[in-house]
Amino acid sequence: MSGFSAYHRRYFSQWRTLDLRYGCDYLSDGALKHQKSARLGVYAVKFGVFGMNVSQRNPTGALRLSVVLVLCGAVLLGCSKKVEEKTEVPNSQIVARVGSDVITTQELDNEYRLARVPAERRKEPALVKQALGELVTRKYMARKALDAKLDREPSVLLDLLRARDIVLAGAAASRDMAEKSSAISKADVDSYIAKNPLKFADRQIASTEQITVPSSAVSQSVIDSVRDMQTLDEVEQKLATLGIAHTRSSGALSSGDVSPELFSLMRDKPTEVFFLRGEPNGVFFKVSGIEKRPLEGDDAIKTARHALQVELLKSEASLARVEANLAAKYEGEYANIMRAEPPAATK
Repeated sequence: MSGFSAYHRRYFSQWRTLDLRYGCDYLSDGALKHQKSARLGVYAVKFGVFGMNVSQRNPTGALRLSVVLVLCGAVLLGCSKKVEEKTEVPNSQIVARVGSDVITTQELDNEYRLARVPAERRKEPALVKQALGELVTRKYMARKALDAKLDREPSVLLDLLRARDIVLAGAAASRDMAEKSSAISKADVDSYIAKNPLKFADRQIASTEQITVPSSAVSQSVIDSVRDMQTLDEVEQKLATLGIAHTRSSGALSSGDVSPELFSLMRDKPTEVFFLRGEPNGVFFKVSGIEKRPLEGDDAIKTARHALQVELLKSEASLARVEANLAAKYEGEYANIMRAEPPAATK
């Protein structure tokens, strides 16, 4: 029976990879369904034939094994056919065919959703051409990958599993956010507005002259080299000497977009050159004027609600990390790594 066990394990492990790792999404793919059905049928027949070969040692056991495996193969073939029948798409929902694959109106609408295209613009020829063209190209390349059996490569399988986890995690986070965002009351919004006067009733807008640079190009040594400069002309000249790409323009900064301490410095020291680092760009800027421009009414309510949602999102993400860490059981060397305290920040 040792020969049978090795043979059985070899085919069973192959079947598990095809069926469990690929999952139902792959079963809905037309050509792969036929390939999968054929493979499963072949495995069942191979098991049955082997059972007959060992029948001389144990005829009853071999016969039982053959019957069970053939029945399993028949059931799996039947399931595959049922999946195929369920995934047939009415012609009215098909917008394009790419070989044996189809692109449906639902897939096209999903592209618009992800690109945040408003419903009233989804019939514009230019947008349709762009979205549908990208969808056709992706579907064509996906079929090419399947025909080349790239979906069986370990790295591709891992990427597919990762993509699935990302989509599911995002869906769970979005659902939780939607439920908790709906609980934000008018009292919450009013309280936020009252606690942040520089964002609303006392909001001020600073007009600026600025130089935009890639944040990755601005090291601490670059900042130190321009620290004592009083004009943007000097800063621009230094950046040119260092070979750092930059553009110069006019801009504006709201008191609600920076810390109260920084805005106070901007107001008290208008001759200073300031630097704000963002992603992907940073700006060297100088204040040319400040005017009071309160944010009130519906605009204030909308802004406050959005700010509360952002705060809630950060809080939920932090809570999810804690809960996940508590639920996880780390193994081997990773247990020690994950238990260790992070190194103290250098001052």
